[in-house]
Amino acid sequence: MATNIVMQQPGTTMVMAQSSEWSSGICDCCDDMADCCCAFWCLPCYACKVSKDHGECTCLPLLEYAACGGGACIPAISLAVRVSVRRTYGIQGSICNDCLYATCCYPCSWCQVSREIKARQSSIVYRAA
Repeated sequence: MATNIVMQQPGTTMVMAQSSEWSSGICDCCDDMADCCCAFWCLPCYACKVSKDHGECTCLPLLEYAACGGGACIPAISLAVRVSVRRTYGIQGSICNDCLYATCCYPCSWCQVSREIKARQSSIVYRAA
């Protein structure tokens, strides 16, 4: 008579600290001077880097430049990435504010999203299950 032995190894779970606010303000660009300079001098490259850091397609923001000619319309991709980051980390806000920031404060919005991703990734705690 054969017996089946089932073994299960302990796994890991990720626990992220959740807060309902952005970790930095929209005008706190100078908190990270390297990112601030990168966003100022080469915003398309910077937006691609931030998009990649969030797990999206690296070249996604370039579609925005192709479609809008560098800012002649509402930046749908910047808006979508901002909303995605806000929802991923449980940050309170509205689509209206996201649209306002992505349209009127374009570089600052990308800098804020980048700072948030960095802050949240550094606060991940791994525990053995």
